[in-house]
Amino acid sequence: MDLPQNTFKRRLASGPAQLGFWLTIPDPSVAEAVAGAGFDWMVLDTEHTAVEVSAILPLLQAVAPYPVAPVVRPYVNDTALLKRHLDQGAQTLLLPMINSAAEAQAAVRAVRYAPRGVRGMAGTMRAARYGRVQDYAARADAEICLVLQIETVEAMGALEAIAAVDGVDALFFGPSDLAASMGYPGQPSHPEVRAAILTAIARAKAAGARAGLLTLNTDFARECLAAGADFVAVGVDMALLVGAVDGLRKAFAG
Repeated sequence: MDLPQNTFKRRLASGPAQLGFWLTIPDPSVAEAVAGAGFDWMVLDTEHTAVEVSAILPLLQAVAPYPVAPVVRPYVNDTALLKRHLDQGAQTLLLPMINSAAEAQAAVRAVRYAPRGVRGMAGTMRAARYGRVQDYAARADAEICLVLQIETVEAMGALEAIAAVDGVDALFFGPSDLAASMGYPGQPSHPEVRAAILTAIARAKAAGARAGLLTLNTDFARECLAAGADFVAVGVDMALLVGAVDGLRKAFAG
């Protein structure tokens, strides 16, 4: 049995830009429904949600029949935690709050097998099709994609150093946390935050790195794509649900 290919990683290398969606509701039916919408990639988030490590497995299984590429966001850059997500079959990890090249290097080591890294060996996990991919350990690194979040003023200052770490596949800018770090909490669309992200996209591209972000501002999403962003998430499941249900209730107000 062959090793699954990481379509998200391949599209990053060849283009064009990829549109994505953010999943926060820990239910496989929701994941499956979103997976059929036609997005290129979708985040399965455990950082700001009730989704635990074990809950990621049924979400991965729910989206597997669809062409959308799942991207798993662990809640912290921790070697043991990343290993569990990888063993469940996650091939692309989005790691929050990376502020230095040293933290980036630790992340790279965590997702690679020895001698290039420290990822622990296992035989019958889902990532290896329960042991049926005989050469999994030798080939796994080629299909793992590591995306690091740049979302503080400190990280912005270290952008080029983080991008230069061998094994970092892309950088991801978080407008909300960056806004707070810049002194504008709750204002991800502040003009200075938007300008900083557009500048960061240009810096990432100049450094030879792929760049992405999440924004619910459609105009800003288009502006970032025009500026060269390689992957942009444009929606969040809970935000759409709340907006739709509030709008429906208001339609019958009075």
